[in-house]
Amino acid sequence: MAQDRERDEAQNVALCASLSVRWVQGFPRQNVHFVNDSTICYPCGNFVIFINIETKKKTVLQCMNGIVGVVATNVPYEVVAFSDRRLRPLIYIYNFPGLTRRTKLKGNVLLDYTLLSFSYCGTYLASYSSLPEFELALWNWESGVILCKKSQPGIDVSQMTFNPMNRHQLCLSSPSAVTVWTIERSNQEHYLKAKSVKLPMEDGSFCNETDVVFPQSLPKDPIYGPVLPVSAIAGLVGEEAETFRPKDGLYALLHPTMHCWTPTSDLYVGCEEGHLLMISGENLKVTVLNKIEDGPPRVGRNFVSPVTMAYQKGGVLASGIDGFVYSFLIKDTNYKVEDFLEVEGPVEHLMFSPSYRMLLIQTDKGSIYIYTFDEEPTFEKLLAACDGKFQATDFITPGNEYCMTLTQSGEVCVWGIEDGACVSRIYLNIPATVLACSPSSLSAAVGTEDGFVHFLDIQDVESPHSVHTAYLSESPVQHLLYDQRGMYLLVGTSEGHVFVINAKPSSLFQILGFIEVGKGILQISTVSPLETDVVEVMVLSPLPETGRTRLEIFTLPKILPQVSASFADERGRLRDAFIHKFVYEIEHALSSAVLNFQSNRIYGFCNQVPYICSYLLPEKEHSGICILKSYQKVQSKQYGPGMLSLSPHGLWLITIAKCGILCIRDIHTLETFVQCRSHSHQGHGIQSVRISMDGQSILVNGKDDSTLVNLRWRQFGGNLANEILEYSQQLSTYLKNTMDEENDYLSVAKKDSLDLGSEPEHAINENVRLSVDSLQEELVKVDNTAEIPWIQQKSQEAIKNEVKLFSNKRKEIKRGIKALAKTILDMMEENEAVDNIAKLEQQEFGLDLEELERLHDESEEEVAKIRKDAEMQNLAKRYLAELIKEECWNSMAVKGRALKCFHIPCVVENFPMKERTDEELKELKRVVQQKKIEAECLKLQKEIVEVQSAITLVKKHHEEEDEEEEEDGTTKDTNLPNYLLGSLSTDFRVHTSLLSSQLELHSREEKINQIILLKDIIYKVKTAFNSEFDAAYKQKEIEIARVKENNVRIQEIVLDLELEESIWQPEFEDCEKPERTLIVESTEITAQRHINPWQKAKTELLVTREMERLLLSRGPNTRRRALMDMMGGVLEVKKEDILRMVIPQPAFMSKPDALWSEEERKQFKAYEKKVKELNEERDKYRKSLETEMKKLQNSIQESTQNFDEHLKRLFERRVRAEMVVSQEELKINNLVFSLMLDEEISSREAFLNNYLARKQEEKVLDRSFKKEFSEIPSHQVDILYKLFKRRPRIHKQKVHSDTTSLVPFGERPGSGKLNKDAFAQLMKAMDDLDSINNMPEGLDPSVWEHFCMTRRAKVENEQKVKQKAAGLIEMVAFLQRRTEDDEKVQHEIEKVFHELILLQEDKVKFQLNLTIQILLKQGQVELENFQLLLDYSDAILINKNIIEDLNSVIRTQGQKKVASMMESKEIHKGIFQIEWEHKKMEMEMEDLNQKAWDIQMLFFSRDRQKYLNEPNYETLIAIQIGIMEQTIAVLDKTHKKNVENCKKLLKKLRRCSNQKDVANYTLSCNLREELVAVSERKDICNAVGSTLTCEKIAKERYENMMQHQKLTKISKEQAEQISILQAEVERLRMKTFPALVQM
Repeated sequence: MAQDRERDEAQNVALCASLSVRWVQGFPRQNVHFVNDSTICYPCGNFVIFINIETKKKTVLQCMNGIVGVVATNVPYEVVAFSDRRLRPLIYIYNFPGLTRRTKLKGNVLLDYTLLSFSYCGTYLASYSSLPEFELALWNWESGVILCKKSQPGIDVSQMTFNPMNRHQLCLSSPSAVTVWTIERSNQEHYLKAKSVKLPMEDGSFCNETDVVFPQSLPKDPIYGPVLPVSAIAGLVGEEAETFRPKDGLYALLHPTMHCWTPTSDLYVGCEEGHLLMISGENLKVTVLNKIEDGPPRVGRNFVSPVTMAYQKGGVLASGIDGFVYSFLIKDTNYKVEDFLEVEGPVEHLMFSPSYRMLLIQTDKGSIYIYTFDEEPTFEKLLAACDGKFQATDFITPGNEYCMTLTQSGEVCVWGIEDGACVSRIYLNIPATVLACSPSSLSAAVGTEDGFVHFLDIQDVESPHSVHTAYLSESPVQHLLYDQRGMYLLVGTSEGHVFVINAKPSSLFQILGFIEVGKGILQISTVSPLETDVVEVMVLSPLPETGRTRLEIFTLPKILPQVSASFADERGRLRDAFIHKFVYEIEHALSSAVLNFQSNRIYGFCNQVPYICSYLLPEKEHSGICILKSYQKVQSKQYGPGMLSLSPHGLWLITIAKCGILCIRDIHTLETFVQCRSHSHQGHGIQSVRISMDGQSILVNGKDDSTLVNLRWRQFGGNLANEILEYSQQLSTYLKNTMDEENDYLSVAKKDSLDLGSEPEHAINENVRLSVDSLQEELVKVDNTAEIPWIQQKSQEAIKNEVKLFSNKRKEIKRGIKALAKTILDMMEENEAVDNIAKLEQQEFGLDLEELERLHDESEEEVAKIRKDAEMQNLAKRYLAELIKEECWNSMAVKGRALKCFHIPCVVENFPMKERTDEELKELKRVVQQKKIEAECLKLQKEIVEVQSAITLVKKHHEEEDEEEEEDGTTKDTNLPNYLLGSLSTDFRVHTSLLSSQLELHSREEKINQIILLKDIIYKVKTAFNSEFDAAYKQKEIEIARVKENNVRIQEIVLDLELEESIWQPEFEDCEKPERTLIVESTEITAQRHINPWQKAKTELLVTREMERLLLSRGPNTRRRALMDMMGGVLEVKKEDILRMVIPQPAFMSKPDALWSEEERKQFKAYEKKVKELNEERDKYRKSLETEMKKLQNSIQESTQNFDEHLKRLFERRVRAEMVVSQEELKINNLVFSLMLDEEISSREAFLNNYLARKQEEKVLDRSFKKEFSEIPSHQVDILYKLFKRRPRIHKQKVHSDTTSLVPFGERPGSGKLNKDAFAQLMKAMDDLDSINNMPEGLDPSVWEHFCMTRRAKVENEQKVKQKAAGLIEMVAFLQRRTEDDEKVQHEIEKVFHELILLQEDKVKFQLNLTIQILLKQGQVELENFQLLLDYSDAILINKNIIEDLNSVIRTQGQKKVASMMESKEIHKGIFQIEWEHKKMEMEMEDLNQKAWDIQMLFFSRDRQKYLNEPNYETLIAIQIGIMEQTIAVLDKTHKKNVENCKKLLKKLRRCSNQKDVANYTLSCNLREELVAVSERKDICNAVGSTLTCEKIAKERYENMMQHQKLTKISKEQAEQISILQAEVERLRMKTFPALVQM
């Protein structure tokens, strides 16, 4: 109950507690501004920081709605404006130095403001927003209203400044343009008017741009219509037509980087290309200033373009990226560059103070320098920026005086807690990651990305230094954490190692060991109560595969440094059993988790949902992984991944998240009792938080906004403060002795290092010499091991110990391996010497089966990868082929194909055509229907006119005649001749009656309808030709089929006649059948087809079954055998078999003639008669076959030639069809060009109308202002005019002469604040005048009061009149400008009217002057050198009959000339025939004489004589043939017998080979068993130690194996010799076969 009561009291006190900002540490990322002459400000995270230049004191202004956007200051009013970065941002105006909000400006910007700028005098504030509005807005910041605004879509502005001498001028510059805006005012209305500066090109020259709206010089084209501007051709109508430029008309211009104003209202602009421009404020004329080089060029400088500029008298100060500030001395159009100042880094911003006594210099890192212009100029650093954003931060124990920060580049800074002043810095020059300060000593640890941990001595906070470095591992250090009592330092790396280091400097930061946990450690939490001797450690790591989180908890005893050798193994890993390591898992993902001080509960921040959960740890110990369930769940208002941490006394739970809000909760109820928004989600929230030991200070570090915030308690007391203060005192008391001892050790170590540093030089040299001479090798080893991480050193030491322990066994294994390797090498050498049939593969000698398997797996993976890549490539190619096929083949209703002639090189192609879409058919149907309706309407109109005008029958008769004439004329018009129709489409029987005459196409709709009808005609012409092409294609198919049919018979005749002639067989080519290209034949594939094993087995099974089926189907067929033996396989001799018939010779013809009997002689005569008759039949049949073959060949030749002639005519038809299609397309192109030109004219006309309407609106706006002024009475106008002419005296404040000499702008126009101050001073003076002491004596006080009231009213009225007069001056000036604009607009309106009238005239001419296509026959027009005349202004029209009569006369004379030429030709032909016949007779005579001579000189050989003298020459030849056939039969029989013997021998050899294979297999099995036995015996021998016995046995076995192998080889050689001898014996036996036949 007492605890509950105390807790309730603590909660009540906590409800009143709150946090406030003590100081903010950050550095500028934007430009720094002057608030007054001694104060500057800049935004940093959620704050605006003010720095007093004299005292260097900081003041902080916090933006409560998130991160600060852009900042601007107004020096005369001493106000600061800044925007926040949120959805629909606001602009806040604060007073300085009170820092009270003056007003809040709310606009319509959706995302962010990019620029803010105050006018020097007045209440103008300009703002510019980027995407999506790109809006320039002018505010009255006092009243909080927008005066006017303008949008510039797509233009990003980089700088915006007011003219210091004129608050009504504003300059906006971007990398591509410079624009000067003028603010025009009339009473309460404001108007923004922009003027763009025409920048020169990149080389500094100017380009002459033509007027796009009203071009002066455009070429005239009398044929194709008017030439219009590019904007009209592009179809632009609105305002974009005025600024449109074609791509060829664009030039690369200069790119402005920075600008500044001058006292003459001119502008200096620096460009990226290095040019300096001067822009006149009156006419915006640009002048490129010339650079004068006086001295030698500056070596090593990188000044190309000014990054920032500031105006000074006589020139500007500018800086680049080389760290120098230059002074540009400008005179006329030249300037000279001089060195002004050198800064440490690149300068990003320059700015003068309001009094121009100081120059502010800001570097790119955020450092700020002040250069003071005094008699002795001074240059000092006002703000020293850190090198990068803050990576980590922590308090220096006890946390009430100093804290430390760490940047990513390794810069460590010490800051004061109270004022945030930088006490000292140390540069480690390392890629640092984390920082932690020790509670038990004045030391700190810094972790790096390279795996190092650097220990710093921070006893003297003004000079911290590194005392020790530990190289733990090669992976980056991500976590550093001291336990609450400072006994151990826990180091977490990215590889999942947690190193335990003794945190006491007296132990030299001994590394005690490491624990392996999961990779990607999220957080390490420790619990080290004062009353226990252990440290509980919890490590949080993710399990991304399962979406869970792992928690590993282990215990580090206090005596671990004394027993670390027993707790860790040889590699430095702490044993799980000794540290009591337990593993837990949570079923959802956590981003952070901490362990409470009782070590019985875990608090976790959920990663995906905004909940904070608590988990109870089981009391009983467990093995394996334990799943934890949530015990308590509280919803958090913080969003994004969060982090948890405990206060030093363990009763507060501190939560931070991406939202940037810090919450402190009660550890028991998890309820928030205080929260503070120090950062925002735009800067990705808070990165880390640290709380001091006494809880009085809280350091909050932002993640991306580079801001460090120190928070303090505003209301802090009661139990809430007592508990943590009490714990802080207990902990300080507990750590006092330890801290004193360790600090003393650090002091002694520091003193020793100083003493070592002060040793005599000769002693040091002597020691070094000794060490070099005696221990050179050890030093080399130390140097080598110094760069090795501790974890690797421990691993190497463990390996060395293991090697030392097992050295004997290792040597034995090495010897065995060497012997085995030698044995295998010998076996491999022997293997190379054996035959190929007994040789083993190289890989069979490999003993590393795992390596072989790995190589096989790698090759399989590579093959799979290559196969997958090939499959993907094939898939992509198939997809592309499918797209091409779909586009070029499947979508075609008529496929493209060709036809070739059989004998001549002529090819005819058809027209590929796509199917017309439904929209096209619907549109065509609509046009045809419309044309028919128009024809019917025209016919009905004529009938109505005829009925109304019918009065008498005579008139009716005449009207009918007229109607017939008109119908004839109509028919004539509808059936226009080809030369007026413009094409030859009627040759293809295409209906053209619906076409309109080319002389009547005036309207846009008529032209569109004509185009649709012409497209239909083209489609019909192509369809007509394709039908003729299809008929020819079918005819060719018939011809090829007929040729194939005839070739079958010709092939039979050629075989019968045994001729060696090739038969001509026509085939379709690929161009004639293009669908064949889409099908891949098997013959086209050159690569070997891959067959799967199951496919191969299936194929073999099918082949086997097919062979069995054929064998069963054949079976025994005695009838067929008998027919073949008796009658040659046929029952009847056909006529075709005559050529192959042979009459067998009688057997007696082998004997000599003298031995023949009479009967044999009769048989011989009968045989000769049969042979003669057979030869006669053969000759007759052969001649009939030859005649039939010639007849078939002539038929094929004639039919194919006829087809070729038909195809030639079809080719001419194709040419004519292409001519018609081209003519129709030419008409379509002319109509399309006419429509395009019509659209261009319409666009130009619409643009001129819009331009005229816009100018008229501007004119109406100007007149409305005049009407507003016309309502003022005339007498008031006169009074105002008189007041306007008055020049009231203004009492100016005296300005010091030195200030006047420094400020280049001199006296500027007064502001509203100064006017109010002057009026207040005047009223104060009036109060003094109205005093009763100034009343004359004797005057009635009432009269004096009336007099004073009257005088005061007059003075007030005079002031009001002055204000009205100033307003009237602005209104008159505004009226004057509007009048000038009105006159200018009126002039432009007149110009537009003139241009519009000319355009309308050109449009009418274009609509009346039509382009007509006329078809002319060849020869009617003859031109020289193809010089076409396009100007027919001087041409005349003559009667057609005159030309025809002249052509008829020319034709008659030509016919006469042709007839005379034909007669002369016939005469010459007769002469040539006679000469040819004479030559022919002479040649015949010579031929006959030569034949007679050949007959006389003919040579007769013995064979010829025998042929002539022998009566039975053919019988003799037949006998010789019979003898030869018998000899051949004997040789065939002998050859068959030899083949059978060889087959038997082959079977025998195969049987022997199989036996040898079985024997080899048996030997290989025996060899494997022997190898196993050898290895077993070797192991036995090694175990027993009888090495010599094992070697002897192995040698004997090896000799036996070699002898066995040698005998086997000899037996194989003898077997081969025996087989050779047997073959030789068989050959000799066959050679003497006739002599060895057994009787």
